Amino acid sequence: MKLKLLFAGLVFSAFTANAQLAIINENFNNFTAGDTTTTFPQNGWTTVMATNPAPFPPAPTMVVTNAADKAVQAYSGNNPSMPSYLITPQITTPTGNKSLNFVAQKAASSNGTIEVGLASSPTDMSTFVSFGSVSLTTMTAQNLSFVVPASASSYIVFKFTPTAGHNLLQIDNVVYDLTANLAVTDNVKKAENIKFAVNTQNTALQFVGKVQPKTVEIYSAAGQQASAGKVNNGQFDITTLQSGVYYILIETTEGKAIKSKFIKK
Repeated sequence: MKLKLLFAGLVFSAFTANAQLAIINENFNNFTAGDTTTTFPQNGWTTVMATNPAPFPPAPTMVVTNAADKAVQAYSGNNPSMPSYLITPQITTPTGNKSLNFVAQKAASSNGTIEVGLASSPTDMSTFVSFGSVSLTTMTAQNLSFVVPASASSYIVFKFTPTAGHNLLQIDNVVYDLTANLAVTDNVKKAENIKFAVNTQNTALQFVGKVQPKTVEIYSAAGQQASAGKVNNGQFDITTLQSGVYYILIETTEGKAIKSKFIKK
């Protein structure tokens, strides 16, 4: 398929070492598990933590979970109200044409707010300017999407504000990319009259629409091919894929190449 160059332009331009990132696709599965003292900074991600108001532990900390499908949790410790911050690697100056998508969740008996914004410094949170927020009141995972406004600031920041001590607020599957190419808050994607969704068993992509898919190639956020093959009876098997965000390149029966994304939970 004549899809290699398309994929190269889509992904690999963003993975230049020590450079500002044009896109972010992070599911944290390659992070080392642990708390703030052992895991941050890591892979360009940093933290600014709330202080411990008590003379004894536990202090607020940012935790990378040790589950197979890792996530980042902000634990408020002894501090019932002061926010902690998780900062992404530096991005190219946003121009207003990209969105930030992520999955947010809270633990039992925990409530709080996650704000997302931009900062000009990864260490000075007085430069933080919010562009969206969500209040977490149930344990149900929420798929969220916010347009990132044009700004001179070049760090995306997650601000975790608890409502009590010992709260846990979590994020996962962070995607920052062109708004036109993203719709991770929806279970169904549409492009060139093709719709597809991950089935309820989380084992296959199901395709419907006027245009029929012929073959697909699926790539990880790191640019490695994860799967490829023909679509059979409107389905493509994804049982071998790990949880995370993936690029998909679809070749239709008409010879067109279509790009999109999906999340396997």
